[in-house]
Amino acid sequence: MISLFFDTPRRTLAWIAVVVAGMLAFGLNLQYNGGLTPCPMCIVQRYLYILVLLLALAGWAGKGCRWHAASYLLIVPVAAAGAFVAARQSWLQWYPPEFYSCGRDFYGMIEQMPLSQALPKIFAGSGDCTAVDWTFLGGTIANWSFVGFVALIVIGIGWLLRMRRQCAAK
Repeated sequence: MISLFFDTPRRTLAWIAVVVAGMLAFGLNLQYNGGLTPCPMCIVQRYLYILVLLLALAGWAGKGCRWHAASYLLIVPVAAAGAFVAARQSWLQWYPPEFYSCGRDFYGMIEQMPLSQALPKIFAGSGDCTAVDWTFLGGTIANWSFVGFVALIVIGIGWLLRMRRQCAAK
């Protein structure tokens, strides 16, 4: 069964793309149907997952060992950045500071600054990074995002080590 997912680097990249797309869809579902407002750290993690998705699709579409290796080589640091942000958010949720702000709310920005300045800030998120609005099996969204990013790092490094021998032989 495991070979169905990880038997080739190309197939693994396809599964990464499918799983990350599903995670992003689930996050959007929580936002629009569940009423959860993403915080700036959530938005950063979302962008990093989108970048992983694009890198996985590019690697899947490419041919050859070096092309796949380059895709994994780029996915690992992006996932590491995502794991850092998710870990920081998890830490803030476990040990919330007395005074912490993730930014101003949307309506406050529109009232106090021109739309040309407020529009870029809208995409920065307006939720509270320390709030725990949803959990699954005791883990928050940030905790599960951390697990997802770490899994991407492990898979990426595993394939890089495995392909190092394969690419050198070609």
